[in-house]
Amino acid sequence: MTSGAPSRFSGPSDLHLHSNHSDGTETPTEVVRQAHAHGIRTLALTDHDRTTGWAEAAAAASERGMTFLPGMEFSARQDWRSVHVLGYLFDPTDAALAAEAERIRADRVGRAERIVRSIARDYDLRWDDVLEQTTADATVGRPHIADALIARGLVVDRTEAFEGILHPRSGYYEPHYAPDPLTAVRLITGAGGVAIIAHPVTKGRDRMLPVPFLERLIAEGLAGFEIDHRENTEPGKRELRRLAAEHDLIVTGSSDYHGMAGKPNRPGENTTSDEMVARIIARASGSEPIYP
Repeated sequence: MTSGAPSRFSGPSDLHLHSNHSDGTETPTEVVRQAHAHGIRTLALTDHDRTTGWAEAAAAASERGMTFLPGMEFSARQDWRSVHVLGYLFDPTDAALAAEAERIRADRVGRAERIVRSIARDYDLRWDDVLEQTTADATVGRPHIADALIARGLVVDRTEAFEGILHPRSGYYEPHYAPDPLTAVRLITGAGGVAIIAHPVTKGRDRMLPVPFLERLIAEGLAGFEIDHRENTEPGKRELRRLAAEHDLIVTGSSDYHGMAGKPNRPGENTTSDEMVARIIARASGSEPIYP
């Protein structure tokens, strides 16, 4: 464990879970309950570009004797690549970060409306169908469109939706606004947070960010990579472990849980070591973990 870091948390730790405040299917309380049932004792709620689930998740974690790390999955884009940057223990009131997250959320809604209009030309789907699948605090996105397609009987589950109608090659895909990864890392670290690139090699080494660009991100404050993730490829993971060792970076493992009715990911299928959790806590200055 990192010298001087708090040691009041306990593993196993899963630092990437989503609630219905973004594209998960469960409330923050239900997410915490499922994590606890799967043996997790330290967790982070990392909804997309939103922090509104923190208070509920923290209360639910404390009730179960768990440690809660406030987090968020921040949307970014580099050329044609979608890049997600996990931010931990930042100050949610930081003006620059909050404004950029709001801009991303606002464009997600417009993008979702554009996608639905395109789909509606060929399928019986309306915008109201999508709204019925969201909560008041949710960041509307493609998973909610998938849920609407399920409700309309057009697909069986989210997997079929994303492999078919919502696949980029379907003709209905629309991009949404997102800053470049350098901006994302700077905003998170500027708010006292710790920036970790989420599932960085889901398409292998050929699709990952170029190493010189990753090294530039590291120089700007990137703390590490989420390497143990079900969608990362083995060749990509080997390359990132080499880079992480070379630069003494934080390495995490997480489930990317979206609910029992969402993706097949389950809490605790990948976890983060106590040493790495301690390094995240020691590095952060924007907010504090919530201990039981």
